[in-house]
Amino acid sequence: MGYAQLVIGPAGSCKSTYCSSLYEHCVAARRTMHIVNLDPAAENFDYPVVMDIRELISLDDVMEELGLGPDGSLIYCMEHLENNLDLWLDEELQNYLDDDYLVFDCPGQIELYSHVPVLRNFVEHLKHKKFNVCAVYLLDSQFMSDVTKFISGCMACLSAMVQLELPYVNILSKMDLVTNKKDVEEFLDPEPTFLLSELNQRMAPQFAKLNKALIELYTICVGPN
Repeated sequence: MGYAQLVIGPAGSCKSTYCSSLYEHCVAARRTMHIVNLDPAAENFDYPVVMDIRELISLDDVMEELGLGPDGSLIYCMEHLENNLDLWLDEELQNYLDDDYLVFDCPGQIELYSHVPVLRNFVEHLKHKKFNVCAVYLLDSQFMSDVTKFISGCMACLSAMVQLELPYVNILSKMDLVTNKKDVEEFLDPEPTFLLSELNQRMAPQFAKLNKALIELYTICVGPN
């Protein structure tokens, strides 16, 4: 039985940097892991890639041949991957033993983790191949400095969690860029009443019912403090 980790999150949240650091850690600890690139728009890597979706299809080729924009081309590439799981992916997976650990560096288009079923089907395929799969969602620390961004980040994380149905960890990235750590600490374990009060202060009165519904959903998801 193999092991797989999906590294997901919005564009610019340092997913590839995380993969690079994880690889360096494993090398230092004398442990073996293999990184797979699932981003058809990727160009440079700070780590060795054992599988690369660009060997199957690339974003530039799709944009040139089909005349699609970047977003449409990326969705096309991922759907092409989905249609070739039994061919390209299965052939690549044959090179790895049952106890190998694969880390999939995924694209940053948020639709892939919210309502487009491509990654969900990708996960199901890995499970069918007897892989234990987990997800790591990277979120820029800027989402922890403002209540509206915090709620937005939470909803994005929740959407991916519901869509993929995997053991799941959220990681804050770019913490070195945070100038005031107290702003982040306020949102690490916030009181729902504090969040609701902050939202109502920041937003127009007509959004009061929506704010209350969002905080109730947040409370259900994270549980009591």
